[in-house]
Amino acid sequence: MFGFRKKKGDPDKPSAESQPAASQPSDAPSADGESPPAAPESRPGAAPAADAPEQPATSTRSGLFGRMRAGLSRTRESFSRGVADVLLGEKQLDTTSLEEVETQLLLADVGVEATQQIVGGLTERLSRRELEAGRGALEALRAEMLALLQPVEQPLVIPPAPRPFVILVVGVNGAGKTTTIGKLARRYRDEGLSVMLAAGDTFRAAAVEQLQQWGERNEVPVIAQRTGADSAAVVFDALQVARSRGVDVLIADTAGRLHTQSNLMAELAKVKRVMARIDADAPHETLLVLDAGNGQNALSQARQFAEAIGVTGIALTKLDGTARGGIIFAIARALGLPVRFVGVGEGAEDLRGFSAEAYVGGLLDGFDSAA
Repeated sequence: MFGFRKKKGDPDKPSAESQPAASQPSDAPSADGESPPAAPESRPGAAPAADAPEQPATSTRSGLFGRMRAGLSRTRESFSRGVADVLLGEKQLDTTSLEEVETQLLLADVGVEATQQIVGGLTERLSRRELEAGRGALEALRAEMLALLQPVEQPLVIPPAPRPFVILVVGVNGAGKTTTIGKLARRYRDEGLSVMLAAGDTFRAAAVEQLQQWGERNEVPVIAQRTGADSAAVVFDALQVARSRGVDVLIADTAGRLHTQSNLMAELAKVKRVMARIDADAPHETLLVLDAGNGQNALSQARQFAEAIGVTGIALTKLDGTARGGIIFAIARALGLPVRFVGVGEGAEDLRGFSAEAYVGGLLDGFDSAA
């Protein structure tokens, strides 16, 4: 069944030129094709209003699954519908049926290893006569998919200490780093945490300005220097300022780089070294942002970044714009890195904490209604 073919000077000496950025509001879209959200009315670090009505648990769950399903609509239509047609449409399942499932998984960028695990599990059930066409088969597929994703469902929880908790955000250009940082800032601010941003992407034109827009709209301070400044110096100074102000969370942007450019990857290692002068454990999270639309290349990026700088979590973005949402299974199977967030839309609320149940449900729920 599995017939696969196979600026010169002291490199670690930070400057002290950075300062809180003062930016003007702008409605220009970011490099990721998304405009920053409208400015919130609450003050920085303010907790949600005490008299806000609580949402019932069932309503919250329904909203989570509904948004996930909508965000995964392209993957759902290209992959899940094909799989459902096989599992629900056959009167009796056999190895040929599972070969068709295998093909659909590969076309959705689930990857060879993950596909082997999923189809292998279904094959074992078939051999034990535990796999029959219809809803039972779809539930068996759900169980196999959940078995792959649940181990990497590890939310990023900000602990009471240290302060600041430092999140270093890395990834290639176009993956959605700046947008993800803006949404994270909004998320943590709405949770009542004080947030500061460090504009460490000093290479790309307008990157600093875009982060400043997010900072202003979210009412969080941004530490920045001019374009072309030393990225490590910006992050170093931001960490000093955040510490002196008692900031809860510092989120540091970095220049987008190709995972194949060893010299640029070395710059990330430098950023981590200079932070260690202030806090030996910083960064406390190295979050890799991946564009789901890159398919198997996203897996290659994850491998290279993990080897070069020690990635501790992944944010998988732009799932609403691609039919390649299956790549999350390939990453989970090959690397086992924690998946912290998934991006399923343009709104700030569409950067969701990753839930394996919600993700698989977004792909499969509803197809068995006619079975």
